[in-house]
Amino acid sequence: MTTDTEKTPGWLDWYAGPGRPRFELPAGAVDAHCHVFGPAAGFPFAPERRYTPCDASRDQLFALRDHLGFARNVVVQATCHGADNSALVDALRASGGLARGVATVRPGVTDAELRELHEAGVRGVRFTFVERLADAAPRQDLLDVAERIAPYGWHVVVYFEAADLADLHDLLLSIPVPLVVDHMGRPDVTKDPHGPDFEAFLDLLRARPDILCKVTCPERLSVSGPPALDGQRHPYRDVVPFARRVVEEFPDRVLWGTDWPHPNLTDHMPDDGLLVDFVPHIAPTPELQRKLLVDNPMRLYWPDAD
Repeated sequence: MTTDTEKTPGWLDWYAGPGRPRFELPAGAVDAHCHVFGPAAGFPFAPERRYTPCDASRDQLFALRDHLGFARNVVVQATCHGADNSALVDALRASGGLARGVATVRPGVTDAELRELHEAGVRGVRFTFVERLADAAPRQDLLDVAERIAPYGWHVVVYFEAADLADLHDLLLSIPVPLVVDHMGRPDVTKDPHGPDFEAFLDLLRARPDILCKVTCPERLSVSGPPALDGQRHPYRDVVPFARRVVEEFPDRVLWGTDWPHPNLTDHMPDDGLLVDFVPHIAPTPELQRKLLVDNPMRLYWPDAD
């Protein structure tokens, strides 16, 4: 186990000088998947964590938001903080209403704690089934938590890998609140985007109208990698056909975010400006772009906004 001040070996620090995107974000765009880490001196990481990240503060996140041209953020609790949502809540309270949150809670959470999270801006809870990041919670815990959060109008966010979908399928469909799937269920992008594996994932989305999908993290999924340093702006080409299928079939149920500060990347650290330039490749029309970046996240996280 590493200490709070000892970053996991191989961890790449987030890219401190992102370029400005060439793609102009629509007014009111939401970065619907990002994180804050610590700073560890004020918000220690969980003892049971599987990795120790670099610090990535709320102020640095908000500066990136403004630099890229986003209006709002959805901050997702990272596994390195466990179920201590203090750093998340601190960021939400400092945002002036421009951030919402997805927390981690356990079945023993009290009603008072849920109310406090809701008042801070939390609108969902996250469960991960990726074993290298955290031990998967018992499935009954997920269902118990879903029942507890239902009165608040929250949703459940799930993070799993494509190979685990068949085993999780029935559980996911049994969750009694809206569901959001992280990163397209991490498809194997060396396979056919029209093949049976990805079709099985699309069938999950087809099974219920309240399942949404984040078409995020091409930098995690790609095998071809980022563009060469030759000025081209078409990043992560091998991910495009998968994400575009989801956006075009489910235009009212897709979300997008930077995933800043890109936890657990060890081969390259993306330029967030270049990541924004990925968007028009997967949502090629202004209508699709507005749904992806404005209408859908606003409906989910700020339903009462003017």
